[in-house]
Amino acid sequence: MRLKESTLLQTRAFIGGLWVDSLSSEKFNVCDPASGEILASVAKCDERDAVEAVEAAAAALPIWQAKSPKERAAIMLRWSALIEAHIDDLAAICTAEQGKPLAESRGEILHGASYIDWFAAEGQRVYGDVNTGPTDDMRVVCIKQSVGVVACITPWNFPSAMLTRKLSAALAAGSTIICKPATQTPLSALALCELARRAGIPDGVINVVQGNANQLGAVMTSHPLIRKVTFTGSTAVGKQIQRDSASTVKRLSLELGGNAPFIIFDDVDLDVAVQGAIISKFRNAGQTCVCANRILVQDTIYNEFLDRFAVAADALSVGAGGDEGVEMGPLVSAAAVQNTRNFLDDALRNGAKIRTRRDPFCHQPNFFNPVVLSNVDRSMRVFREEIFGPLAPVLPFRSEQEAVDMANDTEYGLASYLYTRDIGRVWRVCEALDFGMVGLNSPILSNETAPFGGVKQSGQGREGSRYGLDDYLEIKYICMGGIEASESKGSLSTH
Repeated sequence: MRLKESTLLQTRAFIGGLWVDSLSSEKFNVCDPASGEILASVAKCDERDAVEAVEAAAAALPIWQAKSPKERAAIMLRWSALIEAHIDDLAAICTAEQGKPLAESRGEILHGASYIDWFAAEGQRVYGDVNTGPTDDMRVVCIKQSVGVVACITPWNFPSAMLTRKLSAALAAGSTIICKPATQTPLSALALCELARRAGIPDGVINVVQGNANQLGAVMTSHPLIRKVTFTGSTAVGKQIQRDSASTVKRLSLELGGNAPFIIFDDVDLDVAVQGAIISKFRNAGQTCVCANRILVQDTIYNEFLDRFAVAADALSVGAGGDEGVEMGPLVSAAAVQNTRNFLDDALRNGAKIRTRRDPFCHQPNFFNPVVLSNVDRSMRVFREEIFGPLAPVLPFRSEQEAVDMANDTEYGLASYLYTRDIGRVWRVCEALDFGMVGLNSPILSNETAPFGGVKQSGQGREGSRYGLDDYLEIKYICMGGIEASESKGSLSTH
């Protein structure tokens, strides 16, 4: 990494406004997935560090809540401006530790900053209401207040955007936060905290501890001072968090696994559909929870689409994310490569065919070329499970109903995609898809104005939009009695 400002590369924990070593004095290495090079040795926090961070967040809560929404917004906007001013360094850190191309990293940084801007404004529009009561001398008043201290657990695939998306809503609502970034990618979170400190975030409002997920997660799900946990990651871990949080009945926001169908009808412009599928499937090397997981194409255009899609996948430039012209970087780890290979092996054993020309295996650690598969059926793992890698199974369908049935044949319900120009079909299929989000003729779903989230085993809660703030607010009902009728009822003032 060549950084313009070396102080953005932080390696310690951030607790109570201070950069501190872990109490255990242990460290772990963060490596570049493209080269295997060690980027930094980072403080490995344990339960004691997590408890200190929770206590710091609890101590800062009254200070942050006492600030007006306008004051909180001003600090948040300074933070956003600093993020944009340091985009080159933040993108370099993101690419170095995560692997994605620099252009994608820059896009992620700006995407994350947009959430800060959005919630800085949205936090100033937290409305309650007053209702008439059941009797003349009573009024029902409802106000909204911060949920309290929030624990935030983020994944490695979008180490900047996932953090700011959660933090911005929590900060706008008046909450303080303890964060645990993924051990593969903690450097982005720590750099963002350094900029938050410079922006004037009070000490203890944001705290970051990194280390063993089980140790730190146990504190976050059990500590009585933590009122809410927000998590993005696998469904299996999300279920564990739900179980572990039950003893203290915490509020939960869970953005979990996906198995996104990408449905293409025969009335579309094929070039547009191919390009959309390429973006949706191979962005971040297929390592996003909203990637097209199963591409479903109407049988009348299936063969033509398959040919064009395979050619486009073969044309993608694969390499280290920092190299010029690279369109797809490495997978995050050797384990991710092996997982993708297991999916491919299962499909091939059961009759699937590779339609792309390049050898899937780049014979470099952590790299995997894009693969397009045909002859896929619904029994294969590539149809039933989230792949999280650059494998694209393509299946034909005949009718609208068959497409919907195939799409909904999953326990997940996060993202789905639909390409058609038939307005009647748009309404029928969008309403029939059992998913929290539908991308209509668009391969990109996430933005700050939209409610991001899923149904079924893809989680609960929404991030972004005006709905995203509600997940960090509690409704308090105030019963106002003793409102007596005036003795001078019926008299009119002469003034």
